[in-house]
Amino acid sequence: MALGVRSDLYRRALELIPGGVNSPVRAMRAVGLDEPFFVARGDGAYLEDVDGNRYLDWVLSWGPLLFGHADPDTVAAVREAALRGTSFGAPTEGEVALAAEIADAVPSVEKVRLVSSGTEAAMSALRLARSFTRRDRILKFAGCYHGHADALLASAGSGLATLGIPSTPGVPSTVTRDTIVCPYNDVDAVAAAVMRYGEGLAAIIVEPVAGNMGVVPPVDGFLEALRALCDASGALLVFDEVITGFRVARGGAQERFGISPDLTVLGKIVGGGLPLAAFGGRAEIMDQLAPSGPVYQAGTLSGNPLATAAGLSVLRRLRDPAVYDELERKGARLEAGLSELGRVRRVGAMLTMFMTDRGVRNFDDAQTCDTERYGGLFRHLLGNGIYVAPSQFEAMFVSLAHSDDDIDRTIAAVRAF
Repeated sequence: MALGVRSDLYRRALELIPGGVNSPVRAMRAVGLDEPFFVARGDGAYLEDVDGNRYLDWVLSWGPLLFGHADPDTVAAVREAALRGTSFGAPTEGEVALAAEIADAVPSVEKVRLVSSGTEAAMSALRLARSFTRRDRILKFAGCYHGHADALLASAGSGLATLGIPSTPGVPSTVTRDTIVCPYNDVDAVAAAVMRYGEGLAAIIVEPVAGNMGVVPPVDGFLEALRALCDASGALLVFDEVITGFRVARGGAQERFGISPDLTVLGKIVGGGLPLAAFGGRAEIMDQLAPSGPVYQAGTLSGNPLATAAGLSVLRRLRDPAVYDELERKGARLEAGLSELGRVRRVGAMLTMFMTDRGVRNFDDAQTCDTERYGGLFRHLLGNGIYVAPSQFEAMFVSLAHSDDDIDRTIAAVRAF
C-alpha cells in the first residue's frame, strides 16, 4: 500500500489542524494506525486515496450516501443549483420543497426547521422542548450521541468512547446538572428517573436505534415505555434520527417501530451528503420557534440551496418501496455472512460486528468488546482494500451502490482474518 503523498499531507495537516483532522475518529488512532488516509475521490461503493489505493467503502461518509459516492443524479442536482447561486441568506423554493418531502415521509412531523448539522438540530430541538414544557431537565442514554452541545456531553458514545477521554472537559458542571443519564434499553431505570425528576423533566431524547455505541436495537417494549412515561410526566419524547432517518425506513425508526415522538432530529441522508440537518414535530411545538414564537434559533446557511437540492434528489427517489426492499436484502445478506464469524446486530441497512462474546443491549455491554482485536480486523481489511469504520463503536452502512459481489468479498476477507 502506497504511503507517500498521504504521509506528507498528514505531516502538513498536523501543523495546521489540531490532531491533523477535523473530526476525531478520522485520525484512526483507535484502530492502531499512526496516520489516516486522505481521500482523493469516490465512485459508487468505492473510495480512492491520494496515493491511488482503492477501497470498498462501508463507511460512506458515516451514513448519508444511500446511493453511493458521486451519485450522478445528486451531482447533477447540485451542479444545476450551483449555477443559480451557492448561498442567499433568503428563502428559496428548495427549502419549502424539502420541508414538504420531510413532512410527507416522517410520520410525526407537521412542521420542520432546516439547519446545517445534527449537533445544531439536537441542541435546538431540546431548547424548544424546554421552552414548550417550561422545564429544564433532559434525560438521555449512556452511549447515545446527540452532537457536541455542552449539555449532551454528560455521557456519550462514538468518538468520545473510542478515544477514552472524559465526556465533559471544558463543560461547566452547571450545564450538565440538569442532564439525567440512564442505561439504554433499561425501562426500570428510566421509570425510576421519571418518578424522581418527572416534574422538572422537559424531554427524553433517544436514538431509537442506537448507532453510536455500535448498532444496538431497542428491546421489545422499550420505545413504547418511553412514549408512555413521557405522556405520564408531561415531558416531550425526542427521537434523534440523524442516523436512522430515511435509512431503516423512509419514515425512519418511528415508522419501522410504530412509535410517534413529539420532536424528531434528522441529518445525514436528509441532506443527500451535503451539510444539512433538520428538526421537526407537532405544529403547536414548532410554532414556538422565532419568528412565530419566542424561542430563538437562526443560521445564515440554514436551508442552503446546494444542500436542499441534494436532499431533494435523494429523498424523492426514496418514495419507491423497492429501495428499502433492496437495502433490507443486502443488509440481511451481509449480516448472515458475518454472523458466522462474530456477534452482529443489524437494523435495516446499518449493522455492527461486535468483538464480544456477550449480548449487546447497552453501552456497558458494548464496552466489553475487544477493541484491540477490532483494530486488527480493521487493519487486515484495509490492507485488503476494504474500509470499515475506524472504531468498534460505529456502524457499517449498506447502500444501493454495494453489489452482492462486494458483500461476498467482505465476508470472505473477514473470514480470512
